[in-house]
Amino acid sequence: MDPDPSLADFAAAVTRTDADIPLARAALLIAAAEQPALDVDKELARLDDLAEAAAPRRDGQDELRRLHRLREFLFEEQGFAGDRGDYFDPRNSYLNHVLDRRLGIPITLSLVLIEVGRRLGLDMEGVGLPGHFITGIRIGGEHLLLDPFNRGALLTVESCGEVVRRALGRPVRLQAEHFTPVTNRQFLVRVLANLKGIYWRQEAWDKVVRVIDRTLALHPTAAGERRDRGAAWSNMGRLERGAADWERYLTEFPDAADHEQVRGQLRRVRQKIAQLN
Repeated sequence: MDPDPSLADFAAAVTRTDADIPLARAALLIAAAEQPALDVDKELARLDDLAEAAAPRRDGQDELRRLHRLREFLFEEQGFAGDRGDYFDPRNSYLNHVLDRRLGIPITLSLVLIEVGRRLGLDMEGVGLPGHFITGIRIGGEHLLLDPFNRGALLTVESCGEVVRRALGRPVRLQAEHFTPVTNRQFLVRVLANLKGIYWRQEAWDKVVRVIDRTLALHPTAAGERRDRGAAWSNMGRLERGAADWERYLTEFPDAADHEQVRGQLRRVRQKIAQLN
């Protein structure tokens, strides 16, 4: 594969305490893996511009009024919305394309809302419900919930249950822990998991490898990702790299449920390597 300079930039951005991870920059560095010419600083400035345009028309407005002004600006005036026509378009997972197209999936639309809101002094957070990502904010002791995929609609705990039921096709009893704010690492891992699933279905193995590389930069001990990267390498014909990832997976997870399956795959790959030599 060609050198991937954006991986080093991404690793530098996320190899720090969670609170210090620059979420929007890291998300744009994920996009830079597929768009090497992407100007990350220029894209970040677009978020600054949105915040400036969304600022209340009068100084001194309280947080609730600032929030409602932000919702009005992003979802009514700017037209940000969920991509219901092609949900699994990979562009929906890349922040710069979401800013271009005003379309996205729940987590990237939440990212726009959170980043613009924080620039306006709003303490916004991501909330990873089962099957659906939303945004939260605490104002005056109340936890307000918004659905950026549905044009920033306000949600109750009960309506969150209906959103999750539609997303998963089955009811889920939501507990308090479901509404816990996600960390920056969890946020980025979820973005990457979406991309991995899309590219895996497309059998775009080189892109799968790049996505997994970034997941491992966030969580170096995520051996299951090494197993999957081994499969991607092998599907690309990079058998030695695939074997190396599978060997490490088997060493780190000797009791994994799929241990024998992976061992069999590794044995067949080693046989192929021997034949090629």
